[in-house]
Amino acid sequence: MTFSRPGIHPHLDRLLVLAHEMGASDLHVVAGVPPAFRVNGEIILADEDGLPADESNEMAASLLGELQQEKFERDWELCISIRHETAGRIRATFYKRNGVSELSCRFCGSRIATREELGLPARIDELARKPNGLVLITGPTGAGKTTTLNYMVDLINSERRCKILTIEDPIEFVHENRRAIVVQQEVLTDVRSFNRALYHALRQDPDVICVGEMRDHEAIQTALTAAETGHLVLATLHAPSVGHALERIVGTFEGNAQRQVILQLSSSLQGIISQELVPSLDRARRLLAYELLMVSGAVRAIIRDNQLHQLQNAMQLGNRDGMVLMDNCLHDLYAKCLISYDTAVSRARNTDRFKAREND
Repeated sequence: MTFSRPGIHPHLDRLLVLAHEMGASDLHVVAGVPPAFRVNGEIILADEDGLPADESNEMAASLLGELQQEKFERDWELCISIRHETAGRIRATFYKRNGVSELSCRFCGSRIATREELGLPARIDELARKPNGLVLITGPTGAGKTTTLNYMVDLINSERRCKILTIEDPIEFVHENRRAIVVQQEVLTDVRSFNRALYHALRQDPDVICVGEMRDHEAIQTALTAAETGHLVLATLHAPSVGHALERIVGTFEGNAQRQVILQLSSSLQGIISQELVPSLDRARRLLAYELLMVSGAVRAIIRDNQLHQLQNAMQLGNRDGMVLMDNCLHDLYAKCLISYDTAVSRARNTDRFKAREND
């Protein structure tokens, strides 16, 4: 749900302006605690008293219209997008704690950063230029998955005469039509659910379908079908690594359905980037660490035979195809003096191997 509300609570209005000035990525409004800003990945408390419960309730209510308030009181959770005069577009997530309304605000930014600014590999452009198939962006919450997705949409929009359909919850960045037509649909504003929107998306003549998050077997099945039938499908998924992403997709199904999904994945998957943000050496910013799977013939065979434990070795041997392991990316960042050794080791997938490599 997207709107700009003039009746915003004055204290919340000031906090949003302050967060923008601080370059914060998030603002947290928690009852009993001073307002909290996330800057370069770390939480910083405002120099003021803890928020009273009634003020936290008032702040949340000031952003919600009548229908939104009704839904929040019924479901006890809600996610919307708003536009603030100073802070720009914001994703606001509302929740309850001890019966009190609290919220978390994510600042979406006003422009799409370049690939170099984001630290994305050059091969990500190659994936965005695929005519069809499935491309997955995975990682934990706050790892920049939506940012990467929007970068890819922007690249396609600038290069290809096509129709791009996005299904988001909520919309975080509004794309203007350039060479492409971009139709952005928001869950609970334009469509009732991801699943229903995905099903009807196939009837809207899209070339590219972007799914904010694949959440269950129905959404996964529809996305795979779309990827098989000539569409390019870009989707995000909560998974900590390339291997876990595939295991999660396969594990969502049972019996014969599982075998069918494995075959669909082996034929339609084009690539996976799994990412997380790590603090820089001077802790002044966060840098992208990633692992990248580019699907080759060997990888398709591994997926088809459901031998996912062999993916790491295939990725290690597939550097000429542009594949990158997370530990190799972390080592590269460390070797360039961009992150500390402790940060690299703490984020490494195989800590002992990483330490042994450094000691060689």
